[in-house]
Amino acid sequence: MTTTHVPNSPDSSRDPKALYGGKGSRRITVRDIAAAKARGEKWPMLTAYDAMTASVFDEAGIPVLLVGDSMGNCHLGYESTVPVTMDEIAVLSAAVVRGTKRAMIVADLPFGSYQEGPVQALRSATRLIKETGAGAVKLEGGERSAEQIKLLVEAGIPVMAHIGLTPQSVNAFGGYTVQGRGEEAAQQLLRDAKAVQDAGAFSVVLELVPAELAAEVTRTLHIPTVGIGAGSQCDAQVLVWTDMAGMTSGRVPRFVKQYAQLRDVLGDAARAFAEDVVDGAYPAEEHAFH
Repeated sequence: MTTTHVPNSPDSSRDPKALYGGKGSRRITVRDIAAAKARGEKWPMLTAYDAMTASVFDEAGIPVLLVGDSMGNCHLGYESTVPVTMDEIAVLSAAVVRGTKRAMIVADLPFGSYQEGPVQALRSATRLIKETGAGAVKLEGGERSAEQIKLLVEAGIPVMAHIGLTPQSVNAFGGYTVQGRGEEAAQQLLRDAKAVQDAGAFSVVLELVPAELAAEVTRTLHIPTVGIGAGSQCDAQVLVWTDMAGMTSGRVPRFVKQYAQLRDVLGDAARAFAEDVVDGAYPAEEHAFH
């Protein structure tokens, strides 16, 4: 990750591994993200669903945290993202905001909160921004969501768009399949990308898109692209944090790189605790009060 220099940020000039944008007191903004695109600098994004985990990622220098509706699968126990509610997004987004000082927090608009049209989208996005303190919202869809994006941006709400595989529409897709293969599908994805840019989105997620097509979209747009299963040429990359850290059980998607095996670490810790309790080794004298 390349460090972006922020004027009047004294720490960024001393620490080559400073947080993206420097270690100043303000949060990352859409202006920082746009500036990174202009300079050709790549940046990482992770999901987060609670204050403690978010604080770890914030201290690690992750510039953008997404409170994604992926919480449905990996945090709330749903089989998909579809059941996630506005109340659930709001509670968890507020927790992530409270746990961070530097990262831009993007709150997902869940299924059913914006599909009716721009007015419903504005109502839902306004609630998230007011109640949680998030700095932006994300919604799925290209041309079909352009009017929603346009109204939100006109109202002063930054929007991250999401095209390609849009998990809220998984039932229509018939499963989690690569999008944009074939000339007609590729042209539609390009139209979707241009539509969200023209509507005012400050960035766009490209999910499960052929690498060559994602590279073309990235070259075509002046807003940053955020890849997930979309090759290496996107301006940024995002992963669900439980996939990235090895918390997910079973098979993970092909595009996921696991940087740790935290599921094994937590399991070992829980088993060691249980053994100590059964054996009478915990609590020991140093853990007692007299």
